[in-house]
Amino acid sequence: MALATRTRTSAPPLWGSTIGKKTVMAVSGLIMLGYLVVHMLGNLKIFFGADEFNGYAHWLRTLGSPFLHYEWALWIVRVVLLAAVAAHAVSAYQLSRLDIKARPVKYIHKRRRASYATRTMRWGGIILGLFIVWHLLDLTTLTVNERAWAGHPYENVLATFSTWYGNTIYIVAMAAVGLHVRHGFWSAAQTLGAGRARRDRMLKNLANGLAVVLFAGFVSVPVAVMTGMVN
Repeated sequence: MALATRTRTSAPPLWGSTIGKKTVMAVSGLIMLGYLVVHMLGNLKIFFGADEFNGYAHWLRTLGSPFLHYEWALWIVRVVLLAAVAAHAVSAYQLSRLDIKARPVKYIHKRRRASYATRTMRWGGIILGLFIVWHLLDLTTLTVNERAWAGHPYENVLATFSTWYGNTIYIVAMAAVGLHVRHGFWSAAQTLGAGRARRDRMLKNLANGLAVVLFAGFVSVPVAVMTGMVN
């Protein structure tokens, strides 16, 4: 009797398992967090004047020159970021569906969530998704920026934050970013095995600190424009 049989593994593929989806969500979230930190630092160059800010924007488009052509590095970053956003959104949606299937009957007594950030993670993700579309139309394609001036990012930022709706959309979105980072960083640390009893307090403080710094750093730009500090 032939002993040769096809070997089958009982372990599901990485993406097919809950822990796999959580890992994808954690890694993609950390990629986006790294981008947010760099993006915030770049935004703060606006406080050094138009020449400094416009020069920084030009540098981003010539990064890697002469090995890379004009804007190639920027497009590589955009593609990686888009892939991270898509992976994060899909894994979050699938985990949500799995959670609903696991307990199809609603609890008689609803449990109070640990924090406001935890309760609003899903809505925060939707808000941020919509904001990304707006932000691209506003300052990348200049579609919705009525006073946009192609090739002059400093002036375009001022044009955006000279309107009440531009400020409102941006500040609300940055509040969502802060709450998302506060909870998401902690969750990512637990998923990737960084969480330990001795590190819990440090990780929570780091998550809170990152959320506050990102919110303050991003919001400082529209506030500076509104108050005339940047003009």
